[in-house]
Amino acid sequence: MTFALETVNLQKRFGGLAVTRDLSLQVRQGARHALIGPNGAGKTTVINLLTGVLHPNAGQILLDGEDITQKSVHARVGKGLSRTFQINQLYPDLSPLQTIGLAVSQRYGHGGDWWRGLGGNSEINGDIGEHLARFHLLDVMNERTATLPYGKQRLLEIALAIATQPRVLLLDEPAAGVPESERHDILAAVASLPRDVTVLLIEHDMDLVFSFADTISVLVNGGMLTEGSPDEVARDPRVKAVYLGEGADA
Repeated sequence: MTFALETVNLQKRFGGLAVTRDLSLQVRQGARHALIGPNGAGKTTVINLLTGVLHPNAGQILLDGEDITQKSVHARVGKGLSRTFQINQLYPDLSPLQTIGLAVSQRYGHGGDWWRGLGGNSEINGDIGEHLARFHLLDVMNERTATLPYGKQRLLEIALAIATQPRVLLLDEPAAGVPESERHDILAAVASLPRDVTVLLIEHDMDLVFSFADTISVLVNGGMLTEGSPDEVARDPRVKAVYLGEGADA
């Protein structure tokens, strides 16, 4: 079977410290897969390895069966691997309309002239409008991103990632820092992501993890502790001992 995203014996060391230990992770096509773990488990390092921010000391990363281990961040995005961040990486002075317009127009080949296509191309306009509507951003589409409520900024980052039409989307704590009053839209947006997009979710919120994921992998000390369905993971005494009993990972 060709997996959407796969790691094979992935290793990462910082000096003498091993933070990723022979990690083999397989994410099925179209999966809703969650990666969880206790403090210091190494989830952020794994995301940085998958996206090319870091390069492993050993092992492979495969995207749809293709070895991307040595590819740049930009090249991985071009091949259909996108991510969101724990802390928003948005353009504070652009509006949601402009932000999504930039991503969509770039995909249509307008590049630096994206603003020209934004007003005069009905296909581009329709694509932009669909993303703004799906992620509940129409009511704030002309406001500066810096002035938006934090929940709206998180929605915009997810919308921006989807606007690039990824095959695989890495969601890095999409609900982090979002007030309880704004969490409903985040949960709904994550639940409504297109089924043709494979999603790997890294999240501390167990309600979100167990309501979203069809497969959960548990990372401990940089290695795989266990993997299974939400019910199997919830019943595993090792998970209760090292994760659910100790709290969330930073």
